[in-house]
Amino acid sequence: MNSEAAPTATPVIKAGAVSYLNTKPLIYGFENGLMQDQVELEIGYPSKIAQALLDNRIDIGLVPVAIIPEMKAFHIIGNYCIAADGPVASVCLFSEVPIEDISMVLLDYQSRTSVMLVQYLFKEYWKTSPVFKNASEDFIDHIGGTTAAVVIGDRALEQRHHYPFVYDLGEAWKDHTGLPFVFAAWISNKPMSKAFTEDFDRANQYGFDHLRQVINEHPYPHFDLEKYYTQCIQYRLDDAKRQGLELFLSWCSQQAGMPVL
Repeated sequence: MNSEAAPTATPVIKAGAVSYLNTKPLIYGFENGLMQDQVELEIGYPSKIAQALLDNRIDIGLVPVAIIPEMKAFHIIGNYCIAADGPVASVCLFSEVPIEDISMVLLDYQSRTSVMLVQYLFKEYWKTSPVFKNASEDFIDHIGGTTAAVVIGDRALEQRHHYPFVYDLGEAWKDHTGLPFVFAAWISNKPMSKAFTEDFDRANQYGFDHLRQVINEHPYPHFDLEKYYTQCIQYRLDDAKRQGLELFLSWCSQQAGMPVL
C-alpha cells in the first residue's frame, strides 16, 4: 500500500472584473488561458463586483477603490489598475447647463468610486451644492434642464456628443489636485503569495503585449480604442497614483454622514 498522502490541490482563486471596454487589456490574458488552473474569472458591472468582494463571494476584484474604507481588511494585488492622469473620457458629468446652474445630479447605479468622486468635486472644487440622487437604469433619459448625471464606462463614451456640457471627472480631479486618479484596482480580502502576485501581473501584462489583438476583437465605433487604451486610461499603479489614491480614500473615510452609494 502506498502510504504517501495525495498532494493537496491548490484552491482556485475567484476573481471579479468589470465588463467595460477599459478592462479588456487587463483580462485578455485570463480569457486566453493564463492562470486557468488558478483563477476563476467572473464579469459584471463595477458596483456588482464590488459587492461580491464585500460579501466574500470572490477573493479578488478589479473593483471601485471607494469600497476600500468599507472593507475589514484589504490588499492591493499587483501593479495594475484603471486610472487617469487627466481626461479619462469614460467617466463624465453630462449636463444641458453649466456647472454652476446644476441643481440635481443623478448618480450612475453601476458606479461607486465615480459617484463619490463627483461629490468630492462639487464640494472641494466647483464649490456648489446640488442634490445628489441614486439613479435607476433609465437615468440617462432624465438628463435635462438643471438635472445632470454621472455616466461611466462604455455608455459615457457613447454620450460624449449628446450634451452641450461634458465635465470629465478625471480631468477635474487632475486640475484640482495635480495628481492622477485611480478609479479601480485589483483588491483582495486576503493576502496572496508573492508567486501568485507575480503570475497575476504577467497575466495582466499579456493584454498590453497583444493590444492590437484586443482592439481588433472589440470593434467600437464610438471612440478610438487605441487612443483610449494608450492616452486616456493609465494602467500602471505607480507612486503618483498611490498618492492620489491615498488622498481620495482619506476624503472618503471622512464622509461618515454621506449616503452609502
